[in-house]
This record gives sequence, structure tokens and C-alpha cells, in this order.
Amino acid sequence: MEQKFDVIVIGSGPGGYVCAIKCAQLGLKTACIEKWVDDKKNTKLGGTCLNVGCIPSKALLESSHKFYDAQKHFSRHGIMSKGLSLDISAMMQRKNSVVSQLTSGITGLFKANGVTSIAGTARLLADKQVEVTTHDNKTTLLSATNVVLATGSVPIDIPPTPLQDDIIVNSTGALEFNNVPEKVGVIGAGVIGLELGSVWCRLGSKVTVFEALDSFLPMVDQQIAKETLKIFTKQGLDIKLSTKVTGSTVKKKKVHLEYQDSSGKLQKEVFDKLIVAVGRKPFTGNVLDASCGITTDDRGFIAVNDKCETKVANVYAIGDVVRGPMLAHKASEEGIMVAELICNQKPEMNYDLIPSVVYTHPEVAWVGMNEQQAKAKGIDYKVGVFPFAACGRALAADDSEGMIKVIADSNTDRIIGVHCVGPSAAELVQQGVIGMEFVASAEDIALTIFAHPTLSEALHEAALAVNGGAIHTINRKKK
Repeated sequence: MEQKFDVIVIGSGPGGYVCAIKCAQLGLKTACIEKWVDDKKNTKLGGTCLNVGCIPSKALLESSHKFYDAQKHFSRHGIMSKGLSLDISAMMQRKNSVVSQLTSGITGLFKANGVTSIAGTARLLADKQVEVTTHDNKTTLLSATNVVLATGSVPIDIPPTPLQDDIIVNSTGALEFNNVPEKVGVIGAGVIGLELGSVWCRLGSKVTVFEALDSFLPMVDQQIAKETLKIFTKQGLDIKLSTKVTGSTVKKKKVHLEYQDSSGKLQKEVFDKLIVAVGRKPFTGNVLDASCGITTDDRGFIAVNDKCETKVANVYAIGDVVRGPMLAHKASEEGIMVAELICNQKPEMNYDLIPSVVYTHPEVAWVGMNEQQAKAKGIDYKVGVFPFAACGRALAADDSEGMIKVIADSNTDRIIGVHCVGPSAAELVQQGVIGMEFVASAEDIALTIFAHPTLSEALHEAALAVNGGAIHTINRKKK
């Protein structure tokens, strides 16, 4: 007998599982279908983010930073750490335990909220019917009043560097090395490439990052990007811009890489490991049957409107399979929005204020418009910048590299962007997000009392600097 649900969610990543839980909380009979299983054929909830993305990479970033800090900086605090050693196996076990705790937590949340978890590969048919094929090739048919497509994304492969065993790997493979390679190459100086490159650089690898573009982090405010490049170079990352990888060969478990440098000259280099981190693409292959009425564009994206509605009534798509940044928090908020829409509520999602973060150390974070964008739109703006070198808490913590920057509209004083490279940048920019959601002006932040000593005072000073009122640095109003 065909099972019927109010909502079927396909995919259990940050978009899918959050959407399913919210739907159930709103009283809808909800199922969530997930095809991913572990070695024991148990369903792995949480998608890329929890299993091989956000969470495991952050676990390794934290572990590697502690090791790097102990090696390089503890002596400045009077803490001697001679004879420091690294147990990479224990580090990986800790990472895996963090992942396990969070994924099992979703299982518990599904049970607590009454979400039906279904294991198998889903395919959307006509009339919101969903065919599910289990891992032993048994097929069942489900139907729903509403369907939410949340199948996420996968790493992009490139022809010059086909993946090979554990030598040429994508972001997933880069989280599983069982020793510290002597030399690591990373293709792509985006968020993923910089984070993974940082992990292995801190642990002792000589890391070279190849980027085809001629600018570093072009999506970031360029004042922040230039400061970030300077910091990363000092840490030991060799970042080569305007380089095009043309080929690779694996010989005796070494990667022989060929690339054109910025002058167009052909170069060769040998690495122990090569990480391909050139971006991600939507995972929509075989998810949509021809009869369902939904197609994808030439890049695999599903077309939706601002409410994540597809062209088929009561079928929604969220997260990495639709327009916008491929970010877990964006997917989760879309999942909540869709759940509320299904229940005839009137949710709103502000796509202009989705924060972005590079979880290196220091972190790089931003929200809203940067200077390049403000100039391109012809906005009359003003800027306030504050360096962490002038922040007491940052100096006391021996973590004072970087700066925070506030951009405001010159006519209204309304904050239109907050950008940061420095300690806890993600948390500081989030304060900017809150302020901007409430249409705060630079003066509003300047008039707010911040505890001393805190890193948050840097945001306060940057807001003061917008109108030439910074106390702890020389005021330089910039336009």
C-alpha cells in the first residue's frame, strides 16, 4: 500500500533535516529520505556538512590550530612545549567522534519530533509521487501533498587532475590523510581550499595553493582580502595566483603536476598529495524523473522563486540545488521558510544579509556590500576601520592580526556592510548581521555600550570611525 505524507523531504543535509523537523513541529506528517549509509549500511543523516564538510573540517582546523599555537606561540606566554608530538590517528578519531555525535543527534531529533526517516535513493515522479529504492534494490512508492528537494552538492572534478586513490583527492579525501604529507598541492584558493590548506600547513606540510584567478578572494572586500593574503603568506601558505593547472601524473605515489604560471610559462612540481578544491555543483542527477515536470539548467540548478517554489505547485527546492551561496545556514533558513509557507504562514528571508566565513585562523567573515560593490552601484558611502593590534583583548590573547571594517551609506548612515579578518571574525560579523537586520546606523552601534575588554570593542571602534569618532586609533575617514 502506498504511504502518504503531508511533506516528503529528499535529502537530510542542513536544509533537509531542518525543514523536516520544522514541518513536523508545525503538525505535518513528514518523511525525510536519505541515501547515504556508513560501512555498516546504517543511514548517515546530516549530509555533506555534518559528515564530510563543515563539521569535520572545523574539527581538524581546531586541532591543527592548537598544535600550531603550541609550537609557535606558547613560549611567548612562558609555556615551554619542547618535545611536542603529533598523533594524527587520535586527531582523526576525535574528528570522527564529533561527526558521530552530531549525526546521531539528528536521529534523536527526528524521533523526538515525529519525522519518519526513510533510507534509500529517492526519485521524484509525476503528481508528487516519490519512488524510493532501498540499498537491497527494493522499490517502494510514496506520495505527498508537498515535496522538498534538498539533495545538496558534490565536489567538482577537473580533467587535468582526475582523482586517484588517496593521492589526488577532493575535499572529502583531504579530511582522511593518515599521516602528514611533506608536500601538499591545493587547486583552488576559495573557502574550501584555504581551510584544508591551512590544516595541513599547520601540521607541518609545505602547502602550495594554485588559483586561476588573478585576484585573491575576489568576493571579499579587497582591503580585507589583501590583509588576509599577507597573513596567510606569513603563515607559510604559498598562494600562486593566475596559475592554470594543465595536467597531472601519479608516479610512485607522487603527483607530478604541470601548470602555467602567471607569465604563461609551463612549470612542473611534485607533491605527496594533491587536493582538488575548485568548487561544488548541485547534486540533481537522477533525482528528477522526466514526468515530474521539473528540469535543471546546464549547471544542474533547479529554478525557484524567492520562496523556493519550483514551477510545479507544492514542490520546493532549497540549499545547494538552487541559486545563491552554497552555505549550510542559507539552506537551513530556506528549509524553515518552506515549512512555514506550506502551513500558510508568511515568512520572509533576507538574502542580502547571509553572512559568509572562511574558518582559517584568523577567520575571514563578511556580510552585506563591500567597497567594490558599493562603488559599482554608485552608492555614496563612508568607511570605518579598526585594527585588532589596537584592541586590548586581542593583544592579551596574543591574537591581534587583522582588522574589522564597517561600511555605511553617507546619506543615511545606515550600515550596508561589515567585513573582518581577525580573531572570532565570524562572531563579530554576526553582530553586524543583527544590527543590519534592524536597519542600524553606524551611530546606533557607536552609541551602544560594549564590555571592556572584549573583541567586540573592535566593531564598536570601527563604527565610531565611520564618522571620525574612533577613540583608540587615529581617525582616517575613507571614501
